[in-house]
Amino acid sequence: MTAVRGAVIDLAVEGPLPEIHEAVEIAAGSGTVVAEVQAHLDIASVRAIALQTTQGLVRGAGARLTGAPLSVPVGPPVLGRLLDVMGKTADAGAPLPADTPRRAIHQAAPALATQRASIDVFSTGIKVLDLLAPLAQGGKSAMFGGAGVGKTVLVMELIHSMVAGYDGISVFAGVGERSREGHEMLNEMRSSGVLDRTVLVYGQMNEPPGARWRVPLTALSIAEHFRDEERRNVLLLMDNIFRFVQAGAEVSGLLGRMPSRVGYQPTLETEVADLQERIASVGEASVTAVEAVYVPADDFTDPAVTAISAHVDSTVVLSRQLAAEGIYPAVDPISTTSVLLDPLIVGEEHVRVAGRLKEAIEHYRELRDVIALLGVEELGREERLLVGRARRVQRFLTQPFFVAAAYTGLEGRSVPVAETVAGCAAILEGECDDWDEASLYMIGNLDEARAREEARRKERAA
Repeated sequence: MTAVRGAVIDLAVEGPLPEIHEAVEIAAGSGTVVAEVQAHLDIASVRAIALQTTQGLVRGAGARLTGAPLSVPVGPPVLGRLLDVMGKTADAGAPLPADTPRRAIHQAAPALATQRASIDVFSTGIKVLDLLAPLAQGGKSAMFGGAGVGKTVLVMELIHSMVAGYDGISVFAGVGERSREGHEMLNEMRSSGVLDRTVLVYGQMNEPPGARWRVPLTALSIAEHFRDEERRNVLLLMDNIFRFVQAGAEVSGLLGRMPSRVGYQPTLETEVADLQERIASVGEASVTAVEAVYVPADDFTDPAVTAISAHVDSTVVLSRQLAAEGIYPAVDPISTTSVLLDPLIVGEEHVRVAGRLKEAIEHYRELRDVIALLGVEELGREERLLVGRARRVQRFLTQPFFVAAAYTGLEGRSVPVAETVAGCAAILEGECDDWDEASLYMIGNLDEARAREEARRKERAA
């Protein structure tokens, strides 16, 4: 090793230069530091990015070329475990068996000819997602939102849906997460009984940018093994994919590359595409991705946000205003879209109801300023009816989550798609015009709301 500057390491090489992305082990005291080759400086030296802290490294330390990219443990032994970017366990549990299979984190995307073309809808049991942004098995969905609007809770509920409804595997990639969040998720999964079919992969905020940059690839390699070798459906959840881009920008800066728009790395589009194109259905099994995306300053024109959104099938937008009003999940019905919202895929009635719901809520939003200034009494009869239906259907789309039961005190609900569509259709057609809005708040299907309304009427009559 000829130089070390933070996470950047320069190495002198005897013989042929290693390939880009090849892993290198560098002696550091009694242990080793793993780095990844990122550039060839000349015919006898390379520049690498450390995936671990470089504390203890000294100039002149010996290094060993591994001859291959970083590989991580995969398969059934990693289920129920918390791993770091290197595939090492971080949950104080027993070591992984010595014969655990391994897979390189850098893989080519599946060839187009091998990918399954048929579209199967992944039913989540979450009303607002199933109605307005249906997810495809083997597809990609992004949840956009600022800080504190409920992205992580929604991701955890989707893990519960995959385990409970599809007998599938969930792989969670925590990119740039706080260590507190990792411990909380581990404990909550353990208590809810879904941990034994989940793999948690974390690259924490306090780790070098190289580790945060490669965490999604580690998680994706584990997911690909279950898809290709075990023939299992996998739900891949990444929270937060924006921090993957952010870590890439840090690495790019450390390597001395000229920044592009808004200070992002010039390789932004390539890095995002290399990750996203590996997520696909192959044969009878699929990797379905749900990615939480932090939107900096709520600016949806940010280059990172636009690069990610170009690859996704469904776009779920979380609204700070709805969260402030107590509408949870705080999904904005107008901005949320999906390419699967097509009569040939989900049926004509589903598309018709989703369209009517969006129209009603859009009309209600146009009238909000008038209502705030003059009161709802100043509206005409038809408009009052529309406003009432929009408010009721918005409350019907709220839902208590299984993973949030400890905080809300409400038992979680999972609602079939047909019941969601029928309930929204009934509200929009006026069946619930004389119901109390509170009867539709935080419930499952419309029958539950009907029972609650009848109980309220009996209480008032008494």
